[in-house]
Amino acid sequence: MPVDRAVRPAVSGSREPLGETMGSSHTGCLIAGAGPAGLMLGMLLARAGVATVVLEKHDDFLRDFRGDTVHASTLRLMGELGLEDAFRELAHQHIHELQVLTDDGTYTLADFRRLPGRFKHITFLPQSDFLTFLLDEANRFGTFRFLRNSEVVAVTTDRGRVNGLRYRDADGEEHEIHADLTVAADGRRSVVRESAGLESRVFGSALDILWFRLSKRESDPGGMVGRLSGSQLLVRIERQNHWQTALAVCKGGYEELRLQGLDRFRETVAALSPFLADRVHEVRTWDDVKVLDVQIDRLRQWWRPGLLCIGDAAHTMSPIMGVGINLAVQDAVAAANILAEPLRNGTLGDRHLRRVQRRRLPPTAVLQRMQRFLQTRFLEPWIRGEGRSSTPLLLRILKRLPPLQGVPARAMAIGPRPEHPVASLR
Repeated sequence: MPVDRAVRPAVSGSREPLGETMGSSHTGCLIAGAGPAGLMLGMLLARAGVATVVLEKHDDFLRDFRGDTVHASTLRLMGELGLEDAFRELAHQHIHELQVLTDDGTYTLADFRRLPGRFKHITFLPQSDFLTFLLDEANRFGTFRFLRNSEVVAVTTDRGRVNGLRYRDADGEEHEIHADLTVAADGRRSVVRESAGLESRVFGSALDILWFRLSKRESDPGGMVGRLSGSQLLVRIERQNHWQTALAVCKGGYEELRLQGLDRFRETVAALSPFLADRVHEVRTWDDVKVLDVQIDRLRQWWRPGLLCIGDAAHTMSPIMGVGINLAVQDAVAAANILAEPLRNGTLGDRHLRRVQRRRLPPTAVLQRMQRFLQTRFLEPWIRGEGRSSTPLLLRILKRLPPLQGVPARAMAIGPRPEHPVASLR
C-alpha cells in the first residue's frame, strides 16, 4: 500500500533528531555522507521513527561524472516503499540493452528486456536528482535532519566505542554530535573509516577511466555503447543533453596521453566514434577530462562498536557493470531492516552490526569477483594490446545464444541478494 507522504512527526519513544544530552548534541543515528547509501539509510530510519542526522560536506549534490544508473532492484524498491509514482515523475531515460561495437559489427552484452519482473530496463537519472528526491522524502519525517557544509573531521569515542563525529561547518568552526550509532557512508575516501582505523583488503586495478562530455544531437544514435577497436575502449552513454563519454587507459596512461597532446586525444575519440568527430573540439583543455582512479577494495571488518560502514566506505567498486549506486542502496536497505528496531528500543549491540556485514558481504564479494574477472581476463589484456581477435569470444557466444544475454543483464540490474524493506519501513 502506498505510504502516506505527508510530513510525519517523531513516533512515540523516539528522540528528536538533535536533542541536548549533558550539553552536547545527541541523536539516534548519525550518518556521514549524503550519497545514495547515506540518504537512503537516513530516509528509511527516519521513516521508521529513528532520530537521524545526515552530514554532508558540500552545499549541493552537483558533481561531474557521478554514477547515474538506477537499476531494476532500486526501481522495485521504490515501488515497495510507495514511491514509484513520485519517482517516475523525474526526468530520466530508459536503456533496454548494453551493446558493444567492434570492427566486426554490433554485439549485445546485456539485454535487460530478459529480466524477470516489471522493470525490464535500467534508468539513467542524474545522481543529483536522485539524491534530491531521497532528501525530499526524508524531510517529510520529523525524525530527520540534514546538515550541509558539514565536513567530518574525525570520529569521537568513549571507552573504546565510537559515539559520534566531530565536524567543521562552513565558517570553519568545529562541533560534535554524539549518537547511539554512527554510520560511515562518506565514499571511497572515507574520513570516518580512516579515523576509525578500519583496514581494507585492496585488490587493485591496472585501469583508469578518463571521463568527459560531448554535446548530443537529435540525429545521433542512442543508447549505451562500448566501442572496441585495436587496443582502445570507448564507452558512450546517452544522457538528456550530452554524451557522457569514457576512455579506458592503463594505469598512468593519462600522463602519457597528455605528453602526446590534446589533438592526439581528440583524434583517438573521433576514430573510435566518427559521428562525434565534429565536436571533439568541445574538450578544450585537459581540465575537461576527469581521471577516475579505478579501485576495487573492501573492508575486512565493516564495523567497530558504535560504528558501521556501508556503500563505498565499506567496499569500493569498479565502474564496470555500473553497480555501485545500487549496491550502496541495497546496503542501506539491509542496514535499516536490521538496525531500525534495536535503535528504536535502545537494544543496539555489536551483534546487529555483525549481522549487516554478514548479510551484505557475500553479494559484494560476488560482484567484485565478477568485476575483477572482467578486468583481468578481458579489459586489461585488451587495453595492453594482447587481444587475439577483433571481437572477444564472450561477445560472439552471446550473439550465437541470445538467451544468455539475460545473465549479465540480471547480474547488473538485480544482482545477488536484492533487499526488500521489512513491513515497519513500508
